[in-house]
Amino acid sequence: MKNILNKTKKINFNIFKINNKKNIFNFDAKYFSIFLLTAGLGIFGCFMVYSASSYMANYRYGNEYFYLTKQIIGVVLGVISMFICSLIDYQKLKKFKWWFVGISIVMLALVFIPGIGVENYGAKRWLNLGLFTIQPSEFAKFALVLFSAAYLSDNHQKIGKFKTSLPVLGIGLSFCALIILEPNMSITMCMGLIMIFMLFVGGMKLKHFAFLGVPALATVPLLIAVEPYRIKRFMAFLNPWANPQGEGFQLIQSLYSLGAGGLFGVGYGNSRQKYLFLPFSESDFIFSIIGEELGLFGSIVLIAAFLVLIYLIISVAKNAKDRFGSLLCLGIASVIAIQTILNICVVSGSIPPTGLPLPFISAGSTSLVVFMSAIGVVLNVDRQS
Repeated sequence: MKNILNKTKKINFNIFKINNKKNIFNFDAKYFSIFLLTAGLGIFGCFMVYSASSYMANYRYGNEYFYLTKQIIGVVLGVISMFICSLIDYQKLKKFKWWFVGISIVMLALVFIPGIGVENYGAKRWLNLGLFTIQPSEFAKFALVLFSAAYLSDNHQKIGKFKTSLPVLGIGLSFCALIILEPNMSITMCMGLIMIFMLFVGGMKLKHFAFLGVPALATVPLLIAVEPYRIKRFMAFLNPWANPQGEGFQLIQSLYSLGAGGLFGVGYGNSRQKYLFLPFSESDFIFSIIGEELGLFGSIVLIAAFLVLIYLIISVAKNAKDRFGSLLCLGIASVIAIQTILNICVVSGSIPPTGLPLPFISAGSTSLVVFMSAIGVVLNVDRQS
């Protein structure tokens, strides 16, 4: 009898070891779906960046692969970072929430220092690190998500009191203040919406939202009024044909691009607007080129891919083993959703034009690496579900 019991214990112990190994390398269907969909969007972005930028890159730099090379490097680094982040226990990130906030504030402040900050088109939004430049606001968006998820998960029982939400409001508004000084109103709006979303899913009462809503709504027209170029952009949004060679030019060219695509597009690489007609066709307005070359059908397929990715991330949040993991995934989903919606609304003339890249698609290595790293965190939450 003792021999039988000893054998049973050994068998149970061996099974336990096998189960532990499965938990360490728990790559389920959802994991692979999110990983492959994210990598697929990045690869698709490389094709579209090349198509949208090849003529301009050859015209300006004498190298039609200038933007494509940078984009491929961004995708490779992003995929590697995504896989590495999927192996790091997301719960350890909670200990570094203040570090992420502090680093974000320092980086956002450094853009104003001559020699370190890079000014482009009158805006100081990048840091010069020698071999490459980075955009601190891309990092700050996810730092806000991490801090909010960590703080709200630890204080969820006290979120009914308004003062409990003050740290999230303070960090979010500090980020917004630094970003609007760059100036970058589009990322400021994105940051503000992320902050509001995190407070909402964190359990903040509706009456507190109503209390915050009045000054928030009053701030938007004030920010537009204090800068003449924002007033011009708003007027161009209302009637771009009133100044077709000035502020309305970009929106008109974007609408021409989308309209020329029809149902199935003019074909990959056959865009006419990319021949220096549509400014920032490789970055903020790349969706216009997608609409022109792949048509309404291709645009809908791309939007569907984003919807599926967001749905999968929300399903990971739903099955997360703790509140922190759930809020973290919801915050990452909100960044992707908000930025995608704002970008598509801008290029289609639904809201006033602002500079905001399309996640995973627009040219920009910083955005690619940061977004893919965030997806890696989601994958780690999924593995521990």
